[in-house]
Amino acid sequence: QVQLVESGGGLVQPGGSLRLSCAASGNILSINQMGWYRQAPGKQRELVAAITIGGDTNYADSVKGRFTISRNGAKNLYLQMNNLKPEDTAVYYCNAGIAVRGGRFEYWGRGTQVTVSS
Repeated sequence: QVQLVESGGGLVQPGGSLRLSCAASGNILSINQMGWYRQAPGKQRELVAAITIGGDTNYADSVKGRFTISRNGAKNLYLQMNNLKPEDTAVYYCNAGIAVRGGRFEYWGRGTQVTVSS
């Protein structure tokens, strides 16, 4: 059973910072791309940032220069969020393409709430 578990969300004032973490566990053979998505109330889920096993990164225009995605080994993913804005308020989800016995599948975490408000 593969699991992605996020942590680090919370309430922060505008201009503040948070660091999200995601840990993958289970019968994992390999993980290629990992990423963070977010979904605000009434909106579609959107890509925030992604990173390949080789370290190539991709960011949404709205977070460039403020957010940094990183990996520690193959199974741990982070998102450093600085200069947070109210429009960053959303549930943040960890996503990964994971190879297990039987094939490669896309997995999602349950999400962690980030609220930016004064």
